[in-house]
Amino acid sequence: MAEVITVQELHARFKAQDVGERRFIAMKCPICGTVQNMQSLLTAGAGETEDQVERYIGFSCVGRWTNAGPHKRGEPPGRGCDWTLGGLFKLHKLEVVNARGRREPYFEIATQEEAKALQAQQEAPAHG
Repeated sequence: MAEVITVQELHARFKAQDVGERRFIAMKCPICGTVQNMQSLLTAGAGETEDQVERYIGFSCVGRWTNAGPHKRGEPPGRGCDWTLGGLFKLHKLEVVNARGRREPYFEIATQEEAKALQAQQEAPAHG
């Protein structure tokens, strides 16, 4: 059964990550466990701006844009998968009650440590 929270609680959990910019607020895919944020989606080509990728964050795994394919059981998180919460199967672990009182499926919220680790990786200079 999914945990149910309000939009206010969702925003409080985002703020608790303490990542500064909204593009670094991180979620975890409920299927493959990959920690991802809007910067992940931008890098993967899901859109060119934060506004363009906002509709995907917390709903579609970054692997949909990197051709990761389906998650294979036992594979460690990190490469993403092709999961989205818009399908027939209800395998999500979190629901957010929207302003109309309707429950919407959502990816798990990453811990502060997970969010900051991803941010540090994304902000590190590329070695080449």
